[in-house]
Amino acid sequence: MNGMPRQAVLLYLLAALSSIGTLGFYYVGEEGILTITSLEMWQRGDWLRLWMYGGDAQHGVFANWLIIPLASLIGWDHVLAAARAVMVMATVATGLVVYGLLRRLGRDAGFAALAAVIYITFADVLLYRGWLAYRDPLFGFLVFGAIAALWIGARESRLHWFAVSGVLAFAAYLTKGITTYIFVGSAVLVLLAMRETRAALLRPGTWAVAAASLALPLAWMYGVQTGSTQALRYSSEIGAKLVPPSIGAWVLKLLSYLAETVLRLLPASGFALYLYARNSGVRAGLRADTVALTAVWIALLGFLPYWFAPHSHFRYLLPIVPLAAMVCAALIAQGSERVRRNAWRSMWLVVAVKFIFVVIAFPQYQQRYRGANYAEAAAAILQRTAGHVLYTTDVSASGLAVTAHIDVMRLPQPALVFPPAEWQDGFVIAYEPDPKLGVTAAQYRLGGNAIYLLCRGRACAAR
Repeated sequence: MNGMPRQAVLLYLLAALSSIGTLGFYYVGEEGILTITSLEMWQRGDWLRLWMYGGDAQHGVFANWLIIPLASLIGWDHVLAAARAVMVMATVATGLVVYGLLRRLGRDAGFAALAAVIYITFADVLLYRGWLAYRDPLFGFLVFGAIAALWIGARESRLHWFAVSGVLAFAAYLTKGITTYIFVGSAVLVLLAMRETRAALLRPGTWAVAAASLALPLAWMYGVQTGSTQALRYSSEIGAKLVPPSIGAWVLKLLSYLAETVLRLLPASGFALYLYARNSGVRAGLRADTVALTAVWIALLGFLPYWFAPHSHFRYLLPIVPLAAMVCAALIAQGSERVRRNAWRSMWLVVAVKFIFVVIAFPQYQQRYRGANYAEAAAAILQRTAGHVLYTTDVSASGLAVTAHIDVMRLPQPALVFPPAEWQDGFVIAYEPDPKLGVTAAQYRLGGNAIYLLCRGRACAAR
C-alpha cells in the first residue's frame, strides 16, 4: 500500500458523519452522570470538583471542562448533545492519531489509512461506544495519545514528546482516574524491552520529565482533592473488581471476555483472526513487523489486568482498541486481494448498518420502549410536584435520565440534590419504595423497571 485510497477517506468521513444523528437521541444508560455533573459544576461556578446531587463525587472533571463551554454556547437544554459531541469528536480524533502515529513510525499512507478506518468501523466503536456520553471515548483518546507520544519520543529520542505524553496522561487521569497509568506504564515496559527505544527512555532528561509527569496527579490528589480519601476511593473501587463472586463465575468471565472482545471488534477482527490462523506467512510477517509487534505487546499488557479481573467491562479497554486496529491492519494488509476487498466491503457494510441504526432502529426503540418515557416521566413529576420542594436519591440509569431531564426543564432553578438529613415537606425521587424516606405518591414505569416518587408532609395531599 503506497498512496492513501480514496475510499478510505470517504469511508472515514461517512463513519464520522453517521454519529451526527445520535446527538438527538434520548438518554441511554448512565449518560445522565456527565450532564448532571456538568450542569451542577456550572451552576456552582466550581470547575475543580465533580458535583452531583449536591455532593462532591470525587471523580475526574476534564470531560466536564469540555462539555460546559459547549453547553453554554448551544444552550443547556442541549447539554446531552454537547456531551455526545465531545465524545464523537474524541472518537474521530483517535482514528486520526492512529493514522498520524503510523505515518510517523514510517508506514505508508495506505496502510495508515486502513488502520484508521478499521478503528472507526469496529462495531462497538461505530455503533455504540464511540458516540455514547460516557467518559470512555475521551479517556481512550487521551491515553492512546499519551502512548503515541511516548512511542514517538522513544523512537526519535525527543524530550518534548515525552512531555506531551505526560500532559495527555494527566488529562486522562482527570477524565477517568488512576488506571491511566496502567496503560501508559504497559507501553513504557514494552518500549524499555526494545533495543532501539531503550536508550531514549533511560536518559536522565527522560526520567526528569517522567517524575514531573507523575507529580501532576499527586499534586491534584492532595492539592485539590481530599488526598488520602481519594486514594482510599481508588483502592476500594479497584479492590471491588478483584473479588470474584465464585470460581465458576470467574472462569466463565475469562472465556466470555475474550469472545466478547472479538465480537465487539468485528468486522476487522474476524478477517485478522482468519488470516492469522490459516496463513503461516501472515504469522511470520506479523513477527517481522516491529511496529505491529510492539502494538501487540502494549495491547496485551493493557488487556491482561481487565481480562483476569473478575469484574470488568469492554469499555475499559478503549485506550488499547486503536492498537488492536493497527494489528488488524498489519494482518489484513498481508491477505490476498480477495480477502482485502472483502474486508473493505465489510467495513462499508457496518457503516451502512450504522445509518439504519441512527435513522430507523434506535429512534423506534427509544420511542416505544425506553427513552421517550424518561422525558415523559420527568414532565409528569414536575407537574405533580409543582409548588413543593423536590429532591432525588436515585442513582440508577433510569433515575439519572429522569433527573437530568428535570434539571433542564427547571432551569434556571438549581439542579436536584439529595434530601437533607431532616426534611418535613416535599417530594423525593427514589429507586424503590422506602417508608423511612417517604410515602409512595406515584410510580412511573420506564421500560423494564420503574422509579418512585415519595412524599412527606403536606406534599402528600398534592394532586
